[in-house]
Amino acid sequence: RTETAAGKMASRFSRSDKSGTSRRNGPPRSASGLRPGCDEAASRTITASSSNQGNGCNNQSAATSDASARPNMPYLLRSRKPSSSNNINNMYSADNYRGISHNRSRKRSQTTDSHRQCSSSKKARIENPLSIYASENFLLEIIPDEVVIKIFSYLKEIDLLSVAQVCKRFNTIASDATLWRHLYREVYEMSKPLLTPSPGEFKFIEADTATTDGANLWLDSFKQLYKAIHVKPGFADKFYAHPERYKGRRILYYDTIEEAVTAAEGLSRPIVLVHEGVYKSEWLYIDTPTYIIGAAYGNIPHSVVLENSRDSTIVFVDGSEKSYLGYVSVRYTPEPGQSSGHQRSCIEVLGKCSPRIEGCVIRSTSLVGAAVCVCGSGARPHFTQCVISNCENVGLFVNDHAQGIYEDSQICGNALAGVWVKSYANPIMRRCQVHHGRDVGVFTFDNGMGYFDSCNIHHNRIAGFEVKAGANPTVVHCQIHHGQTGGIYVHEKGRGQFIENKIHSNTFAGVWVTSHSNPTIRGNEIYNGHQGGVYIFGEGRGLIEHNDIHSNALAGVQIRTNSNPIVRQNQIHDGQHGGIYVHEKGQGIIEDNEIYSNTLAGVWVTTGSTPVLRRNRIHSGKQVGVYFYDQGHGVLEDNDIFNHLYSGVQIRTGSNPVIKKNKIWGGQNGGILVYNNGIGIIEQNEIFDNAMAGVWIKTESNPILKYNKIHDGRDGGICIFNNGKGVIESNEIFRNAQAGVLISSSSSPVLRANRIYDGMAAGIEITNNATATLECNEIFNNKFAGICVATGVKPVMKDNDIYHNSDAIDNAVRTGRCLYKISSYTSYPMHDFYRCTTCNTTDRNAICINCIKKCHQGHEVEFVRHDRFFCDCGAGTLERPCHLSADSPQDKNTVYESAPPVGTLLY
Repeated sequence: RTETAAGKMASRFSRSDKSGTSRRNGPPRSASGLRPGCDEAASRTITASSSNQGNGCNNQSAATSDASARPNMPYLLRSRKPSSSNNINNMYSADNYRGISHNRSRKRSQTTDSHRQCSSSKKARIENPLSIYASENFLLEIIPDEVVIKIFSYLKEIDLLSVAQVCKRFNTIASDATLWRHLYREVYEMSKPLLTPSPGEFKFIEADTATTDGANLWLDSFKQLYKAIHVKPGFADKFYAHPERYKGRRILYYDTIEEAVTAAEGLSRPIVLVHEGVYKSEWLYIDTPTYIIGAAYGNIPHSVVLENSRDSTIVFVDGSEKSYLGYVSVRYTPEPGQSSGHQRSCIEVLGKCSPRIEGCVIRSTSLVGAAVCVCGSGARPHFTQCVISNCENVGLFVNDHAQGIYEDSQICGNALAGVWVKSYANPIMRRCQVHHGRDVGVFTFDNGMGYFDSCNIHHNRIAGFEVKAGANPTVVHCQIHHGQTGGIYVHEKGRGQFIENKIHSNTFAGVWVTSHSNPTIRGNEIYNGHQGGVYIFGEGRGLIEHNDIHSNALAGVQIRTNSNPIVRQNQIHDGQHGGIYVHEKGQGIIEDNEIYSNTLAGVWVTTGSTPVLRRNRIHSGKQVGVYFYDQGHGVLEDNDIFNHLYSGVQIRTGSNPVIKKNKIWGGQNGGILVYNNGIGIIEQNEIFDNAMAGVWIKTESNPILKYNKIHDGRDGGICIFNNGKGVIESNEIFRNAQAGVLISSSSSPVLRANRIYDGMAAGIEITNNATATLECNEIFNNKFAGICVATGVKPVMKDNDIYHNSDAIDNAVRTGRCLYKISSYTSYPMHDFYRCTTCNTTDRNAICINCIKKCHQGHEVEFVRHDRFFCDCGAGTLERPCHLSADSPQDKNTVYESAPPVGTLLY
């Protein structure tokens, strides 16, 4: 058996320690009886093993450079060169054995008599030279690796490292991962290797990768942790009472963490390994750089618990720069009846220090103190992979200019906010989950700040993120969802930047902004809200830009009660309500947005509101594009408004907006509809390709239309009826399918200086008791007459220029054609129309003059009036076929509601 010099020294100290004083009467001793600080020999032994790996037993320099660390082996083992496996095999062959015997016998016959005197002793040594060689090399080369590993498994770490210096084979076998995994788990009681890539950083490695690429991470971890101080209640007495059982091991053990931390004072970055157990009522006040790590099998924080009921469980103060606390549970459970005024925490970080807290489970049942409290301008902890859960107060409280990094942690199930940030505190939180809180998720207030990146904030009872009283956080790449009230709530002059987040599935609005708050909401996706997307009220402000706001139950953006935000460059679409809803004196600048495919109006403006809408694309809505009603005002300028199922713009009930420089097309119910006392200034717009009139004015409405281009409509240009009014001035009205301007049913507009041309019907038609003032208009090149006036209509006309109109109606009458040929059942040319008593036509039927002469010759007929109509005879709606248009399509559904008969004639 070999024994190291360090082992002999340990034995001497062990023997002397038996008669010495007990451990409690002096500083604690290691397994060899050395006092603290005497474990440098073990460190040198470990280092020597690493530096001498690959050296053989013939390496004279290695054998003499550190004799104290080399085994006290026989001379033959130190000097003889180990043979290769081939030489060993050849030596065992029969021919070589006979050759060796013959040579030695011949040499023996030539010896002198003096040599013969000791021949008997030498003969015993020479008769079987193979047995001599085999006995000397049996352990080194012949015994199988499995047997050597089994033998080595009974050694402690220091002896195992000493054996590794004997030869190459022992060095290789002693580095076997199974040996060091066994030792690692025996000493550190952890299931995975724990490495220190850099000071103050600890990282567990998965056990199945601990030996990849030829590395033995079990051994590396063992060496890195070997100077650690261990806290293992009840084991210290056993360890120091029987040092012979732990020969070859130098480790310090204590019963309490407080004792271990005290013993570590003065050491450089000491590691304290806390083994399985519940450590109660220890006063842990860390003021030196100390690394405290839980050590247990399986889920370490569940097995290593630090708990206090009187004071904060662990406090980091000035001097604890770069301390470390990892893989433990930290609890604060106040005693029943303890004064509610004492605010205690599980962890407090005070003053100028930056400890790293990793992998801890933190829980407090105190009603008055946060589970984690970080306070002071120099406090900069680094929390990572921690769980702060089910606390009866706030989870994490960062206060009074404190900072720090908090990442990859879970903060959940707390009675108050998951995170409080206050008084210019400025933490950085990354990839944290804040969820299922019984209050708000994250609460920043009283000028609190912070940077929140890639966090998942969800299922909190109030808002996911609340900003109040001058707070100014930055929130980027977060998911804020399933809040039982709203997603983000900014109020009482709150600010903040919310950038590129996903805000969805909240019970109320995705974002609330109120009471003079002014946040920036940029680049977010806000969707699937059970109410609206962004709700700005109570004189709220804010910049809402580059967001994708869609699929919300109410308006995508709602602005009310004197709020005045900037809403620009957003996509607002597929809402179950409207796109933007401005009401109750709401204001705002709404520009460069794309608003489309909403169920109700793209934009609603009502009840005294005055927003400014510029350069928006408002399209493909299922109702109106922009809807002004109930005193809705504002400016609608330079927008593209198109392809709505109703009209592009509607103005009603006292609303008086300015509609300027817009393009309005593709409305299925017209371009602009002004009705029910609507007003408005409509100027410099291009209104075209609408299914019905480009502009409708009706029911006492009185807008002003100036400098517009109204063209290529699939119906008329401007239709004014039902007591409609308005000033129509200096507009270009052309290429419309019906009349350029139709005035009907008691309406009385003023048309001045307009150009009305190239229409497919008359330029201006006035009918049904309407009147108008027509001044200085230029009316030309229309298919029918320039101005058509029905019976009883007396407009005021002055200085109009009417020329080059086709007069297709008079031409048809002169040539004997049915007037249906030049119109259809949707077009109503103005001319005399009749009824046929013989054919039992009703008040709803009309017959043109040529059909009366040709098809109803000899019948009793009556003249009705000069007005707009199409010929029912030519349309095929009468029982008698039309002789002038036999191939005309049959139309049984469309009738014309004409005026009562005014006389009877017989042709």
